[in-house]
Amino acid sequence: MQENYEVPWWLVLIQGISALVIGFFLLTAPAATTLFLVQFLGIYWLVSGIFQIVAIFIDKSAWGWKLFSGLLGILAGFAVINHPLWSTVLVPTTLVIILGIQGLVVGGIGLFSAFKGGGWGAGVMAALSIIFGVLLLSSPFIAALALPWIFGIFAVLGGILGIVAAFKMK
Repeated sequence: MQENYEVPWWLVLIQGISALVIGFFLLTAPAATTLFLVQFLGIYWLVSGIFQIVAIFIDKSAWGWKLFSGLLGILAGFAVINHPLWSTVLVPTTLVIILGIQGLVVGGIGLFSAFKGGGWGAGVMAALSIIFGVLLLSSPFIAALALPWIFGIFAVLGGILGIVAAFKMK
């Protein structure tokens, strides 16, 4: 039996306000905000890595994966914390490369399914995904420089929608 769980309206309001504030900072001070967010991510990776290793002593199942992910998290966290400017460029660029590869893979799968009877709509979306992937991979550094503004716009819009949704819930 599944319980009907409802999120409190004030929690949605806090999330909306937080997204709006982060989006505002990303649009007005993209470099400093990106630096802050990447440093926060580095601290998260470090703490998460430590917890993964501690979890081995609590539950020994899949200890090899826990050890691997824990060490990887600790190394990534230290790398980000010790090299803040370098990581502020590297982390968004890596994200762009991952998104570009994902665009190519999803587009290829979409084209395959379009030719197998998925229709021209699936083919068009697949072609757009491939074009998007190629554009991202052709200049990942330039695309990474645009990420703060793109995330900022989405955060502002999402924050406004979250605030509106919270008051509708109340």
